[in-house]
Amino acid sequence: MTSLLINWLSVGYTRLFGRKKMSWMRPVFQLIIFFGVCLKSFSQDINFSQFYEMPLLRNPALAGIYKGDIRFSSAFRNQWQAVPARFQTSAAGVETKFSVTNRSDDYISVGLQFTNDVAGDGNLGRTQFLPVFAYHKSISSYSNTYLTAAFIGGGVSQRFDPTKLRFDDQFVNGSYSALNPTSNSITNTSHFYWDASLGLSLSGEFGDNKYYIGAAYFHFNEPKVAFSALNDIRLNKKYVLNGAMAIATSEYGDQVTLFGDYFLQGGSGQIQAGAIFKHILVDDQDDMDVALSAGAFYRWDDAIVPVGRIGYYNWTLGMSYDVNTSRLRTASQLRGGVELTLTYSSYLNIRNSTLQKMKCPVPLF
Repeated sequence: MTSLLINWLSVGYTRLFGRKKMSWMRPVFQLIIFFGVCLKSFSQDINFSQFYEMPLLRNPALAGIYKGDIRFSSAFRNQWQAVPARFQTSAAGVETKFSVTNRSDDYISVGLQFTNDVAGDGNLGRTQFLPVFAYHKSISSYSNTYLTAAFIGGGVSQRFDPTKLRFDDQFVNGSYSALNPTSNSITNTSHFYWDASLGLSLSGEFGDNKYYIGAAYFHFNEPKVAFSALNDIRLNKKYVLNGAMAIATSEYGDQVTLFGDYFLQGGSGQIQAGAIFKHILVDDQDDMDVALSAGAFYRWDDAIVPVGRIGYYNWTLGMSYDVNTSRLRTASQLRGGVELTLTYSSYLNIRNSTLQKMKCPVPLF
């Protein structure tokens, strides 16, 4: 996104002042935009199009709402295909849940979320290791209805590569060379900080239908994210509302699942919503099945996202593609990003496995 904005604004500068002035002013202009836009963009969070496959990033209180005792999830996103700079995001998470006692219907979930993001010409990167803890409280004696409170927090490292930047004094007679010396000195190219977030959700079922609603409060500690200690630039707090409902469409397990999210961060709001239809091909007795799913999502004023999902017992492969509809669609040529997800969930051969329990948090898929 950063390089796309830089190139777009650079074109506008060229039209205003001409190509001759642009030949030596463009690097200065780009450098100002790079740090301004990058620090602003890094005050916003990573968001996957298949957000339902990355529950810990969506709301930590959605931890543990899956089939099985343990779940591994992963995602890879390659964005802005029409832009030469890298915009790639990868993530991996692991969760496990277990009952508080053999006789209790309450559960505890623990897990770890990892993400790595690289963006723009300067390889502006961020890596996160975020442990999560969630407590699922049963609030009904006759149904799978749970109130979940969760905490997620850990260390975050961010960095950029100054050798990828171009400075005005490296342009001699209008020609750039990386071998030309520069008087610009950058002493700090990395920064580490601690981040912390909270989540709350209510999940349950009525008949053959399932649902959850939730809210989350991300970055409540407002960590400093500036590379220079002289700048008090902080990661904006984020407020999130989540909702989903799985509506049964046949007695064989087919269903339509509706998803919706709203989040507000740094004065900017975003809505993403859509639906997925799931068709069961093979229904297994242990609640693991073979299924095909397809649907579409819309991220408000940004992209239309067709999605596909293949479930094969313990494994699920997800695919999506962003069709850019924002004001940058001309520069992006409507090409947003390819995203792949892979998840694995399973029951464990333990005494208090959720497979043997009468009540537990209900998954939608």
